[in-house]
Amino acid sequence: MRARDIMSTDVVCIESTASVFDAAELLLSAGVSAAPVVNPKGTVVGIVSEADLLRRVEIGTAAKKSWLARLVSSEGAAAHEFVAAHGRRIADVMTREVVTAGEDTPLGELVELLERHKIKRLPIVRNGLLAGVVSRSDLLRAVLSREPDQPVLQPTDRALRELVVAVLENQPWTSKWPVNVFANDGVVHLWGFVEGEEVRKAYRVAAENVPGVRRVKNHLRGLPHSVGMGV
Repeated sequence: MRARDIMSTDVVCIESTASVFDAAELLLSAGVSAAPVVNPKGTVVGIVSEADLLRRVEIGTAAKKSWLARLVSSEGAAAHEFVAAHGRRIADVMTREVVTAGEDTPLGELVELLERHKIKRLPIVRNGLLAGVVSRSDLLRAVLSREPDQPVLQPTDRALRELVVAVLENQPWTSKWPVNVFANDGVVHLWGFVEGEEVRKAYRVAAENVPGVRRVKNHLRGLPHSVGMGV
């Protein structure tokens, strides 16, 4: 799946010529925490969020520094803080360095961008113009769309065991110690020793994702200390 498959096209955005009061009203009425800022041509030039409107002189929340902080602060930094607290134009308070993505961007890359930049939404652009937005909620909807809703033709216990074994053999975290897999009426049993609880959990999850597995009984145990030491 790609960005175009999950993005929201009914995008709440605001023009760069608007005021901070227009932005506050838009965010509240639309029930969103941030919105792309576009110029009259529809090009994304920034993004404004609730965080950009919190430190405001109108409500007495402008940042206040101690005399020592003011002493070591540069003039440029002080000027920036003044504009953020007093500026009435969106262009003065918005975040200008906007992370965007194209319509053909795979979902994996979208998630990497969201995590790397610690953001909640990505404007999607087409030929430089705003085409949509992908948020974390859109990604959750994508996950939900993959929920199995059709009954799977139940394989035989022997075939099911072979499927589970094949899946486990291809994992980089499998135990160097033998792990036995049994299947009975769609219920898979796992026996053996593994190195830690996370590996034990990974075995269960891998087996649960095999089509036809109704339930997993995880009998795997952590390696005894004596075994781990080679005794």
